[in-house]
Amino acid sequence: MSGARAPGPEAGAAGAEAPGAALSVDVAGLLVQLARSFALLLPVYALGYLGLSFSWVLLALGLLVWCRRSRGLKATRLCRALALLEDEERAVRLGVRACDLPAWVHFPDTERAEWLNKTVKHMWPFICQFIEKLFRETIEPAVRGAHTHLSTFSFTRVDVGQQPLRINGVKVYTENVDKRQIILDLQISFVGNCEIDLEIKRYFCRAGVQSIQIHGTMRVILEPLIGDMPLVGALSIFFLRKPLLEINWTGLTNLLDIPGLNGLSDTIILDIISNYLVLPNRITVPLVSEVQIAQLRFPIPKGVLRIHFIEAQDLQGKDTYLKGLIKGKSDPYGVIRVGNQIFQSKVIKENLSPKWNEVYEALVYEHPGQELEIELFDEDPDKDDFLGSLMIDLIEVEKERLLDEWFTLDEVLRGKLHLKLEWLTLMPDASNLEKVLTDIRADKDQANDGLSSSLLVLYLDSARNLPSGKKINSNPNPLVQMSVGHKAQESKIRYKTNEPVWEENFTFFVHNPKRQELEVEVKDEQHQCCLGNLRIPLSQLLACEDMTLNQRFQLSNSGPNSSLKMKLALRVLHLEKQERSPDHQHSAQVKRPSVSKEGRKISVRSQMSASPGTADSSTAPSTPVMGGCDNKPGVEERAQPAEASPQGPRDLGRSSSSLQAGSTGSPSHVSVKEPTPSIASDISLPVATQELRQRLRQLENGTTLGQSPLGQIQLTVRHSSQRNKLVVVVHSCRNLIAFSEDGSDPYVRLYLLPDKRRSGRRKTHVSKKTLNPVFDQSFDFSVSLPDVQRRTLDVAVKNSGGFLSKDKGLLGKVLVGLASEELAKGWTQWYDLTEDGTRPHVVT
Repeated sequence: MSGARAPGPEAGAAGAEAPGAALSVDVAGLLVQLARSFALLLPVYALGYLGLSFSWVLLALGLLVWCRRSRGLKATRLCRALALLEDEERAVRLGVRACDLPAWVHFPDTERAEWLNKTVKHMWPFICQFIEKLFRETIEPAVRGAHTHLSTFSFTRVDVGQQPLRINGVKVYTENVDKRQIILDLQISFVGNCEIDLEIKRYFCRAGVQSIQIHGTMRVILEPLIGDMPLVGALSIFFLRKPLLEINWTGLTNLLDIPGLNGLSDTIILDIISNYLVLPNRITVPLVSEVQIAQLRFPIPKGVLRIHFIEAQDLQGKDTYLKGLIKGKSDPYGVIRVGNQIFQSKVIKENLSPKWNEVYEALVYEHPGQELEIELFDEDPDKDDFLGSLMIDLIEVEKERLLDEWFTLDEVLRGKLHLKLEWLTLMPDASNLEKVLTDIRADKDQANDGLSSSLLVLYLDSARNLPSGKKINSNPNPLVQMSVGHKAQESKIRYKTNEPVWEENFTFFVHNPKRQELEVEVKDEQHQCCLGNLRIPLSQLLACEDMTLNQRFQLSNSGPNSSLKMKLALRVLHLEKQERSPDHQHSAQVKRPSVSKEGRKISVRSQMSASPGTADSSTAPSTPVMGGCDNKPGVEERAQPAEASPQGPRDLGRSSSSLQAGSTGSPSHVSVKEPTPSIASDISLPVATQELRQRLRQLENGTTLGQSPLGQIQLTVRHSSQRNKLVVVVHSCRNLIAFSEDGSDPYVRLYLLPDKRRSGRRKTHVSKKTLNPVFDQSFDFSVSLPDVQRRTLDVAVKNSGGFLSKDKGLLGKVLVGLASEELAKGWTQWYDLTEDGTRPHVVT
């Protein structure tokens, strides 16, 4: 018994501690439970104690249930109202079945703003007063001072009309935007019966405008949002793309309404509007003094979109013969648009599955609301036929970073398009530069053109103490010309001043910033003389903080105190690799805006005239682009002959290209159709490169081909100062590769880059069935010596083949640099032909 009682005190203590611990933890919950039980039992006990009926209990329970139900219904109505405000479409579809909705019910992402139209209508008389004051006090003196012949210029009548500007819809972006900004898209429409008359009394000249129609989407950005009044730091206004414009002229300018001239006049005016109001240009109104107006007016682009325009399949045959009795094929080409940047591919003759293999690069400033638009057309002598279109939301491309897919064409019965899209992020440091240079092969070749490794953003502010030019004590009309490699742009002209203020922004795609430099020249437009120049190696920016340089630069060959204020920012174009699971597959159905063809389609046939653009696009030949498309090595793609793929001016991809109004979606016929040269042209893409490599493997057959497997070409190159021309003599080729058992039918094609227009192409005659052709033909290019030293001679040896022959393609290529000081004397040398023309071995 004593042994059994020994642990008793310890066990009793433990047993006493356990209940105490439990009570100390749950005492509050126990008291609440007791209170609830007491509250429920007290009414029952009270009814029994007072001798009342049990029906009172049922009545109380019914009243409690009714109160709770009423409160729940009220909360449900409030939640539905909040859900309706947040997402009207989802709330309605949850409450009503789709089959019960009328056909006319739709949910646009644009809202009506009648209250805003009523406000504008009430303010319109005062807006007209402001416009008249602007014409008479600002525009009229500026025109008079521009030239002595316009000294008697005046506005005789300025009446904007009684019809106010109308806002058809407002869209506010709430996703993928910065928290410190508000983005609105206003669909504006102005159909005004205005009368604006002007005259030049000196020449008895009268002209004017009778009515104006303008339709477009204007973006308004309120940023930055601040914590003090007026809550918004600045207001920025611009058009995402060129608006539609129609003008009725009067007086002498009535001649501009003649068919053929009306489109030209509207295009010129649209270009003027683009220089001020079309992205990336904008009007910025600061609301607080602390806001950095320059940063808001010209922001750095959000990213760069690299478009690999590869191929299409199963297109419709639009060509017919014998009045439609015989169905033919099509001559397809593509028109690519990103905002105000327009590119046009080459034309592939008689092919329903064309392969373009071209690459373009476009700047993206505002990706919310901006899309990649592609239209395919069949080239015809009269009017080009529509072959399909495609719109891709750039937000989806930014999320995926890399898309390589087949897309089904819209608005046609059949057809697919193969694209590879790369979203390049702008990096403010040079940590990834070496990898980027390796990826685009800019670390090995010496070319200044090709796929871009970086982007140079230049803000041209002002100049001080410029010299007077040719005439002493007279103010010049200064403008600034800037160039990086073969790409050149120029600023607006500032009249009669030696301290001009430009406040303009320019962008340049840079192939290799370690070797290239920025050349700046200030010129007097009136006397065509140089007021000063400077050279800035882009490698200097690599060592600066954030690769940004903001200072005044001393001008060379100018006055002692002449300077130019600029801000330079270099950004590396980096393709960020997304971490994906092995089973990740992105759907080819990329999100597309739900806009009808009639609502969004503008005839996007680019005009052939080029002016300085705001979105410079790299368009010169590049180094090979490896992995650009999924082409199998066993499939051969013959290069198109020179006659089938004329190249166009390199400025076509810039914002100078105009949009023509049209309702059919088909571009109006232009007599000379010149495409935008791809930045990866000729054999710089995998298809043609793989073809040459495959032939080399077949010829090699286990043996070594030597140092010049593709053969050599002998050239004489010199510049004639008397004729002001570059003279190139093509002597002969040797040891070319054979395209067939009978040999090859070679000829030589020449371009003076960056000009790749049909008019700038030179060709020799075709030598039949020989691997050692002799040409001895001379060609010349009209170009000055300073200009030619910044260019590159593109020489390609091609196989002609016979009529309808498949044995057409490239035999080899060489890029000859012309920066040598011996160019005036000239030289004759043998050059090794290579696959991409780079790093040729010179044989003396």
